[in-house]
Amino acid sequence: MLEVLGLDAEAEAIYRAMLGHPHDGVTELAARLQLSEQRIRAGLDRLSELVLIRPSAQEGVGFRTVSPETAMEALLARQQAELAAQHMRVEASRAAAAQLIAECSALRPRTVDEDSERLIGPDAIRDRLARLAEETRQEIATFAPGGAHSAEDLQASRVPNAALLERGVRMRTVYLASVRRHQPTLDHVTWLNAHGGQVRTAPTLPIRMIISDRRQAVLPIDAADARAGAVVLHGAGTVAALCALFESVWGSALPLGTAPKPGTNEMPPQERAALRMLAQGYTDEAIAKRLGVSPRTARRIAADLMERLEARSRFEAGVHAVQDGWLPSSR
Repeated sequence: MLEVLGLDAEAEAIYRAMLGHPHDGVTELAARLQLSEQRIRAGLDRLSELVLIRPSAQEGVGFRTVSPETAMEALLARQQAELAAQHMRVEASRAAAAQLIAECSALRPRTVDEDSERLIGPDAIRDRLARLAEETRQEIATFAPGGAHSAEDLQASRVPNAALLERGVRMRTVYLASVRRHQPTLDHVTWLNAHGGQVRTAPTLPIRMIISDRRQAVLPIDAADARAGAVVLHGAGTVAALCALFESVWGSALPLGTAPKPGTNEMPPQERAALRMLAQGYTDEAIAKRLGVSPRTARRIAADLMERLEARSRFEAGVHAVQDGWLPSSR
């Protein structure tokens, strides 16, 4: 019955027998369940690992059972933690897959039959994006990392954006959460929102990306320099994977106008993202770029986190973050 919670049938039978006969030892349990003592001990090991039994101080009884209410709560919490860790692994895999798709597509020579186009230089990218906008009929989905945008770039984008919205094209854009503190960018995304565009923010974004009608996707060749070149991908499988990545990030992103909610230990999402990168060994400059903030701000966030964690090094900060439950303990 409890296999869905990670407890196999044999261990469940041992647990139930211990609840009904709390004074039984290994020999009595083996006789009662018609199992070998070796299998009883193996089951007790599994129950102990799941914290469903604990060492007993009573003479002749090695373990005592945890109450069913506490036991089920522990199993549910364990499963929830495993699901959260799996979700983080899936998100990391999707981000890595998107970057790999872009890099590999950029390395292939361009031919008539290829499912990708290679664009070199800002002029080629600009012209192709303009054509893409003209071809779009249903939706434009965008990841816009990099933090604050210049007022000139923002103003220049309003005319094509307005044209898309007037044609009834659905526009969904995810910006970095740092734009909430940059007034020109905030004014622009507020304008987008007011004209029918949907805008959300996330602490970090995996890659710069534009998806048109779920049929074409534009990604940079070099994530560090989006103006150097880009690839336009047409393959149905590839674009479907990138759409799944977008939907995953969009689903957890925060709508504009909604205040970020603190997480565990009252930690805002941006700080949590910085903590994950700190524990993974990112430099202040790399953290700043991913969050869309200045290196000075990234250093301040890192210093504040280390102080709160009472850590003397970044490695120690990562250890303390896991020990204190700020980061998941599973790899």
